[in-house]
Amino acid sequence: MVSSTRSIVDNTNSSRDQPLKTRPVAAVVILILGLAAVVFGLALSVSVGAADIRLATVWEAVFRFNPELQQHQIIRELRIPRALAGALVGACFAVAGAIMQGMTRNPLADSGLLGLNAGASAGLALAFAFAPSASFLYIMLYCFIGAAAAAILVFGIGSLSHSGLTPLRLTLAGAAVSAMLLAVSQGIAILFHLSQDIAFWMAGGIGGTNWTQLRILFPWIAAALIGSLLISRSITLLSLGRDVAAGLGQRTGLVQTAGIIIVVILAGSAVSTVGPIAFVGLIIPHITRYLVGVDYRWIIPCSAVLGSLLIVFADIAARMINAPYETPLGALIAVIGVPFFIYLASRRKGELS
Repeated sequence: MVSSTRSIVDNTNSSRDQPLKTRPVAAVVILILGLAAVVFGLALSVSVGAADIRLATVWEAVFRFNPELQQHQIIRELRIPRALAGALVGACFAVAGAIMQGMTRNPLADSGLLGLNAGASAGLALAFAFAPSASFLYIMLYCFIGAAAAAILVFGIGSLSHSGLTPLRLTLAGAAVSAMLLAVSQGIAILFHLSQDIAFWMAGGIGGTNWTQLRILFPWIAAALIGSLLISRSITLLSLGRDVAAGLGQRTGLVQTAGIIIVVILAGSAVSTVGPIAFVGLIIPHITRYLVGVDYRWIIPCSAVLGSLLIVFADIAARMINAPYETPLGALIAVIGVPFFIYLASRRKGELS
C-alpha cells in the first residue's frame, strides 16, 4: 500500500511538475540534521539573554543542578521552558499549515491567514475578560473554542457560492473572518480595560512560559502531532484532489474532519502560548515540500522539525537584535513572511481561482 501510494503520487505529478517527487533520502537527512540543529538551538537559546550564560553552565544546570546558584535557577525555571515552548509552538504552526494546505489544495493556507489564530485570540480575550484568574488549561480551552468557531465561519462562508469552496474564496473568507475576530478581540480589550495585556500577548513572545504551562500543553500537542502522522497518507491523497482521493477509497469527509480537529488543537495550543503569530505555517510547508516532495508522510514530520528550528532561532534573534530589550517575535516572523506571501501569491495566482 505504501509503494502504491507513492507511485500514484509520482505518476500524478510527473506530467504536471517534474520537481515534485517524493525524496525520502532528503527527508531523512532533514530530520537528522534538523533535529541536531534544534538541539543546538535549544542550548543556544538557554545561554542567550539579558545575562549571557556559558554553554558549559547550561550543561551543569541540566545534569548537575545546584539550586543555590542563581544561574542554574535562571536556566532551569525560565530559559529551558522558554526554549522548549519555542520548539513546540514552531512544530504546531508548521504542521497545522501543512495539513491545511494539503486538505484544501490552497498554497496560501495557514492557521493565521485562514482565521484560526484570530479565533483563538478572540477566545483568549474572552477568557481574560470573564475569567481573569483562570488557569492556563481554562485559557487554552477558550482558545480551542475560538479557533474551532473561526474554522466553521471560514469554511462556511467560503462554501456559500454555488461553485463550492475554491482556494481564492477560502483565502478571502479567512481574511474577512480574521479582521472581524481581531476587531472583536480589540473591542473586548477596550471594554474590559485589557488593552495592555492583550497588546503584549498579540505582539507574540514566549518569554513568560513556565513548566506548568508546558505540562498542560504537551499532551495536547503530542496527541495532535501523532494524529497528523496517522492521517498523513490520507492528506497526500486529498492533496491530489477530493475526487481522486474518493476514487482511491478514502473517506474524505472523515479525513477532513479529523484534519480540522487536529489543526484546531495545534493552532489553539500555539496561540495560547505565544500569541497569534502568522506565516510560520505558510513558509515552512512550502520549503519542506520543495525539499522532500509531495508525500505528506515526510512533509509533516519535516515541517515539524523545520518549524521548531525557525521559532527557536527567531526567538534567539528577537533577544539579540535590540539587547537587552526584546523585539516582538511576531514582528520578526512577519518581516520574513510578508515578502514570502507576496512572492507566493504572485507566482501561484493561477492556482487560486
